[in-house]
Amino acid sequence: MGAVSKEHAIGAAGASAWEPPSKRAEPGLESPRASLRPGGSAGLAMPEPEGMVFLAGGSFRMGSDRHYPEEAPTSQVTVERFWIDRTPVTNAQFEAFVTATGYLTLAERTPSREAYPDAPPELLRPASLVFTPTAGPVSLRDPSAWWRLTFDASWRRPAGPEGPAAAPDHPAVHIAFEDAAAYAAWAGKALPSEAQWEFAARGGLEAADYAWGDALEPDGRPMANIWLGEFPWRREAPQGYAGTTPVGLYPANGYGLLDMIGNVWELTADLYQPHRRPAGPACCAPAANPAEGRGDPRARATVPPSRVVKGGSHLCARAYCQRYRPAARQPQADDTSTSHVGFRCIRHSGSPR
Repeated sequence: MGAVSKEHAIGAAGASAWEPPSKRAEPGLESPRASLRPGGSAGLAMPEPEGMVFLAGGSFRMGSDRHYPEEAPTSQVTVERFWIDRTPVTNAQFEAFVTATGYLTLAERTPSREAYPDAPPELLRPASLVFTPTAGPVSLRDPSAWWRLTFDASWRRPAGPEGPAAAPDHPAVHIAFEDAAAYAAWAGKALPSEAQWEFAARGGLEAADYAWGDALEPDGRPMANIWLGEFPWRREAPQGYAGTTPVGLYPANGYGLLDMIGNVWELTADLYQPHRRPAGPACCAPAANPAEGRGDPRARATVPPSRVVKGGSHLCARAYCQRYRPAARQPQADDTSTSHVGFRCIRHSGSPR
């Protein structure tokens, strides 16, 4: 992201106080409502693109009336057939794109004086938002306790210049919308719509809370990389990872797709608009209007648009952000990148490559 003030950065990380979702469904047995929808590659005539899964499309019930208000109301939605990446785009895949094109992500660029006319010169440096665990319990109403605007943090070194290099098999993070769109264009693909992404994430389960059923941890088995422990300071890491995990470490959904839930939020092509009910408080995803009303001297004259991100991340916790579900959604400002947002791509059926 371009360099911004601490106030802008914390606003972008979601400064609203958390409140529990209304009518939260308690984890229980696998959903008796589950039913398969068209998906998979059976009977497909054309060869399967490497690393992608074919979904035959169909109708499904999108959204949720039982969780956060911005997910409501549910509606019946139909999507046409399409291909989708089996996993989020990894660092190795993103590096191939950068090597071929010389592309610099938004987080790696120096912000312009035109964009931030009142910014102190020392803050006009490449930077991105990095999650930093606190030393102990803190108020969950103040995300400034765990978000840091970190100079020179990028997909190459997600924790910043002093941190380790990005692991090749982990999802690429610190990716802004224009970065994801550039990669997709280079790969002959596109970013999914919110409906396409949610259809794929449900894996053929009709109206189940999670991508695998109605129990968060069926038979006590973790199904996704989410925060286990006391957010934001004490994390249980049963797989041995404190942040992102290698793609494919957790079970695939009913369509054979990996990491649709948890690990990293995933960008979609859709501009964010709250559904007919008011949006709930933002949690670990950047807010739609991070600078509005905060007195940030470097706020742009017009607030940049935001895209829908889906799926939750490794920072979503039961006591803080229960958005590790297909229906969950958050805004991500186009001019912002963070250490827990990535993406995957689609290809429309019949695309030439």
